[in-house]
Amino acid sequence: MSFESADPGHGHSTAAWTAVTIMLIAFTIGTVAFFFDVAWLVWASAALLLAGLVVGWIMAKAGYGAASVDGSH
Repeated sequence: MSFESADPGHGHSTAAWTAVTIMLIAFTIGTVAFFFDVAWLVWASAALLLAGLVVGWIMAKAGYGAASVDGSH
């Protein structure tokens, strides 16, 4: 028995991978900067984290995101 799933492929897209990679790098930099008490780098990594979110959103709107259930982006 087989059935067809309408799975939109959560996270299986270039936009998602790019956004998560940027945000993981930002989180890692922020963690190390916090440990070494470098406040300006902590805030810069927070800005990079938000930039990763924006990059993912822009890439999804440009067609690099996972298709929704109805086939549109």
